[in-house]
Amino acid sequence: MDTIASLFSFITWPVSWVIVQFHTVYGAIFGPDTGWAWGLSIVSLVILIRICLIPLFVKQIKATRGMQTLQPEMKKIQERYKNDKQRQSEEMMKLYKETGTNPLSSCLPILAQSPFFFALYHVLNGIASGDTIGAVNQDLLESAQKAHIFGAPLASKFFSSESDVTALSASLTDVRVVTAIMIVLMSASQFFTQRQLMTKNVDTTVKTPFMQQQKMLMYVFPVMFAVFGVNFPVGVLVYWLTTNVWTMGQQMYVIRNNPTPGSKAQAAYLERLHKSLTEHGKTRGRGQKAIVKAIVAKGRDRNEFERKFINGLNKSGLAAQPDGNVEKNDAAVAAQSADGTTAATTTAPKRQQPKRQSKSQRQARPAGESEPKTSLEKSDEPQDAGPGSKQESKPAAAAKKPAQKSGGGRSKAQSGQRKGPQRPKSPSKK
Repeated sequence: MDTIASLFSFITWPVSWVIVQFHTVYGAIFGPDTGWAWGLSIVSLVILIRICLIPLFVKQIKATRGMQTLQPEMKKIQERYKNDKQRQSEEMMKLYKETGTNPLSSCLPILAQSPFFFALYHVLNGIASGDTIGAVNQDLLESAQKAHIFGAPLASKFFSSESDVTALSASLTDVRVVTAIMIVLMSASQFFTQRQLMTKNVDTTVKTPFMQQQKMLMYVFPVMFAVFGVNFPVGVLVYWLTTNVWTMGQQMYVIRNNPTPGSKAQAAYLERLHKSLTEHGKTRGRGQKAIVKAIVAKGRDRNEFERKFINGLNKSGLAAQPDGNVEKNDAAVAAQSADGTTAATTTAPKRQQPKRQSKSQRQARPAGESEPKTSLEKSDEPQDAGPGSKQESKPAAAAKKPAQKSGGGRSKAQSGQRKGPQRPKSPSKK
């Protein structure tokens, strides 16, 4: 770890200078030799770095969502060129170039934060060994060695020897208890951050290898933090715990206000947005307008939650516009009745089909009685169509037809005999 930290020695002086400036402010409030002054200086350093990394975090979100949408196409390329790795790589790079997606963009915040992390580790390791590094002079070095966070020196580690801890005026038990609690909190915050990303902000309609990869990282990262955390000084644990808490809060904000399409978080957001739009009758802020505009632009490509949102607006008498605003839907309002129900609920009930009778019921009917007529069959009875009607001039040929044999109301031809008039049999020869 010391060798890696020495590679980032070029940024050690800026990091140590920022810590010293924050220590000057907090030292005037809590005292220069207290753990609060040095601990809050490290926390402020983290906040300053993460504020500067917000643009990279936005790029990370866009890159992650772009990779999620490209997973089906990437899977097709892998299956098509599974025997040609070179052609597979070329098609992948072509796909990234056409869509403007960079796979490394999702790692930008971690990569950009790494130099500051190792620089802080280098500074705290120098404090533990009694060396002045960067802007930390001898007076600040002695002050940092006296600083304790809940009884643990700023530069002590979980596996520090008892002699080193005693030299810093502390107890080995206090150091191990404090470092163990901080390592558990650091791993738990990392696990919860990854878990809320997997359970709330992932498109559940598409099953891709990317989801399996994220699920694996959800368990791998906390274990890595626990393994490497035992070798981190207390000050570095404060730095990393603060980073995880910031990431968790930042991700919760993004999931709540800008969720991934097709995820559970989008369903919850659209439900809140529908309630706000029906209450105020208009979009409030650029964020709501951008979401509505994006949903309208999708057209038939909307997912289940987006279609439900648009239909809910129409039922409430509102219509989403292409520019992201919502206006009153005159057609929906006119279709509403005085009691607040829509026209669809006040229409006449559908005509029901008559119940079909069983064969035994049809056979039990008297011979002269015909089958009951349904509402869909035309009546054969003559209607009063007035003088000159064609029905009056019709001959009553139907009345002269011979009555059919009874047998369930239906006539059947005898077995082996053709229907219609039969030829007379020739007389038999005697």
